[in-house]
Amino acid sequence: MKHPLLESRARLLVWWLAWLMLATGQSLLIIFVYGGKADLAVADGIVSMIIFGLLGLAIWFPVRYMLREDNQLYSSVFNVLLTGSLTILFWLLVPRLVVRVFVSEKIDYDIFWHSSLVFRATAGILLFFMIVLVYYLFLSALRLEEKAKRQAQLETQVREGELKMLRSQINPHFLFNSLNSVSSLTVTDPLRAREMIVKLSDFMRYSLSSRNEQPVTLHTEMESLRLYLQIEKVRFGERLVIEEEISEECMQALMPGMLLQPLYENAVKHGVYESTEEVVIRTSVKKENDTVVITVANNVDTESVVTKKGAGIGLRNVNSRLELFFGDTADLDITRTDDSFTVTVRFPFRQT
Repeated sequence: MKHPLLESRARLLVWWLAWLMLATGQSLLIIFVYGGKADLAVADGIVSMIIFGLLGLAIWFPVRYMLREDNQLYSSVFNVLLTGSLTILFWLLVPRLVVRVFVSEKIDYDIFWHSSLVFRATAGILLFFMIVLVYYLFLSALRLEEKAKRQAQLETQVREGELKMLRSQINPHFLFNSLNSVSSLTVTDPLRAREMIVKLSDFMRYSLSSRNEQPVTLHTEMESLRLYLQIEKVRFGERLVIEEEISEECMQALMPGMLLQPLYENAVKHGVYESTEEVVIRTSVKKENDTVVITVANNVDTESVVTKKGAGIGLRNVNSRLELFFGDTADLDITRTDDSFTVTVRFPFRQT
């Protein structure tokens, strides 16, 4: 762990400015309280505080180990008191020897030093514990920061796990339906079954390439959705009609891969599959302020199952993935009428 003061020039400057102020205060105290001469007072104040400033920098190294969380309380208290005693003893003796070199009246200084010994010891104790307190606050802030980082990493891991779980529920569901369609086409129309297998292979390749939950552009997502609808078009033929109204300014928006596929799967399942008439799946993409608004609507029979039941696992997963990826800034709305089913997705417009 780096020294909190030595790693920052600004902190080190503030540190020495503080000791300069303390040196000035001690010098004035010696002059006005103890009646000392100006040269003696200045020399004593500057030398004392410079040495204590250096000691304050040095005691960081033992203090950071003494204040570790895994240390016993009595051990930490004993080590702090021992370090403080040695520090104060050193500070009382060494400045005296250094100041005596600079003053001419050494006997007078010795008399003054002894008379101010109680003051010096008291000041030394206060300064030492102030330094320890500063280091303790710094260590506490550092531990809180590390704890917050670990918490953020844990939340990210949980979020990624939830996203992967949701994806694992979506992909097999689609694959099951598609393989059923291929199975039925192999009997009625082998050429269309072959075409569907090729398109399904391309679609699953995209699905597997985006399984790590890295964001994709809306353009990439729409390309995969068109491929999905082509697969279903092979199955349902003229019964399935696709309409799009997409704003180009939205195409570079980032979003989770495979987010919208359950919306179209739901439209096919409860629209085309449940109806013998032509079903139109309309896609609208537009930008409102800094929000991308995607609307997927399809017409349904009045007796369709979707008008009687709530959203299935696919739509619930879309909503969950939106919350995990965008937080509270995204939402999903479902609107049912007697002859239509509409899903609207809103999320913030973000680019790389």
